[in-house]
Amino acid sequence: MTNLLPSWPLLSAFMLASLVLAVTPGPGVVYILARSLAQGRRHGMASVAGVALGNFGNAVGAALGLAALFAVSSLAFTVVKFAGAAYLIYLGVQALRAPVVAPEDSAPAPDSLRRIFRDGFLVALLNPKTALFFAAFLPQFLVAQGSVVAQSVALGAIFVAMAALSDTAYALAAGWIAPRLTRLRRFRRAGRYLTSGTFVGLGVLAALASRRSP
Repeated sequence: MTNLLPSWPLLSAFMLASLVLAVTPGPGVVYILARSLAQGRRHGMASVAGVALGNFGNAVGAALGLAALFAVSSLAFTVVKFAGAAYLIYLGVQALRAPVVAPEDSAPAPDSLRRIFRDGFLVALLNPKTALFFAAFLPQFLVAQGSVVAQSVALGAIFVAMAALSDTAYALAAGWIAPRLTRLRRFRRAGRYLTSGTFVGLGVLAALASRRSP
């Protein structure tokens, strides 16, 4: 354990910084809120799990040097960035095409939770700026005595777990609000447009984002 984690003062600083960053809304939080508001708490929690796994994938990728590749290769960064942007826009189009149904008819299909999990995973994984963030943030808390890869993965897992707890709070709050907004058909129709616009907007922002922007 001593080779995986820094001393307590440094670890506590890492956890405090992680907490501040985790509660700051980003694309993953927006995705979770949109799903929770549009489809309820269960779907919001499925999106939390997917986003957490995608973020952990980025942490592992950063530990293995993927972030360094993105930092020096404009082509690699651009390919992944536009793949993620295209997928967000695809989700927006799908949300816009979804039929508006009455609350009593809105039971999810058996595979819908798996699809929500998959979408959240891809939204998080196809964001190369997350890998760049891990590559810039985690080295500040590494110790020379341990393996860089092992330490990075361990700290990345802690950060992802804290972010998942924060995302769960967002999902539960949005899931609590959702039934009060969707009892009337017009609110469900407005929610569909809001969800679609959110995904498309995120896709456009992702496509236009600079590698050097925070």
